[in-house]
Amino acid sequence: MPPAGVKKGTKRARQYEHIKDSQLEQGASESRAEEIAARTVNKERARAGESRQRSKTSTDDMSSSRRGGQRSGTNRAKGRTRDQLYNEAKKLNIDGRSKMNKAQLERAVDRKK
Repeated sequence: MPPAGVKKGTKRARQYEHIKDSQLEQGASESRAEEIAARTVNKERARAGESRQRSKTSTDDMSSSRRGGQRSGTNRAKGRTRDQLYNEAKKLNIDGRSKMNKAQLERAVDRKK
């Protein structure tokens, strides 16, 4: 159910459903997916002047769609997975790849390229 002030069948309602479905596919819980979708839609509504109230960060900050998860709050390293690096190392015929950890594979693959 879209946030208050968003009518059924509008662009913002469709945006809410799309974001919610995307979050569910990525493994978020139902309540977390609804929260993320509602916050995103509310921010976009504020930026477009469609809401009565808006915060300074909603209007002055980078748009949610442009940001694309840059500040998603994860501490994990971004980039290729160990399996992806291993497969690249295999294609590049790097010796000792089976005994390497992710960091070692990354360095070896980057050196070989």
